Amino acid sequence: MSTILITIADPAHQPVKAMVEELDQYLLPLYPAESNHLLDIETLRQPEMRFFAAFRGEDVIAIGGCWLHDGYAEVKRIYVTPAARGLGLAKQIMQRIEEEAIISGRMIARLETGIHQPESLGLYRRLGFVECGAFGDYPADDPNSVFMEKRLGP
Repeated sequence: MSTILITIADPAHQPVKAMVEELDQYLLPLYPAESNHLLDIETLRQPEMRFFAAFRGEDVIAIGGCWLHDGYAEVKRIYVTPAARGLGLAKQIMQRIEEEAIISGRMIARLETGIHQPESLGLYRRLGFVECGAFGDYPADDPNSVFMEKRLGP
């Protein structure tokens, strides 16, 4: 089995972009359009974004990133390809995101996920995230959204 490397990645790099598109195809049928808060590739490339990919050789097998806002880091685009599930990659990507948030001076991580993603909700809870109110530009009354946050650091 090849070594897995998690590194900063350009979301426009074709294998990474393909993984973002795979995630879109997974999410789009789960929720109505107004409940899908998908960031496009150009937004993911902005200076306030940090985006990571897990590589096994040349293959991208997981992605995730964070958007550095004033006062917190927002977790975005966590996805593990079905063939690589069960390897702990989502947890490893989340740990890398938390490290980046702390390095960047953000001691709170927040995220929005959907009610139809029980595996994601379970992962986030196991990692110490708790439900919170809506934040940023998200509508507070979206019945499909679950908002969570975690205090980072000591």
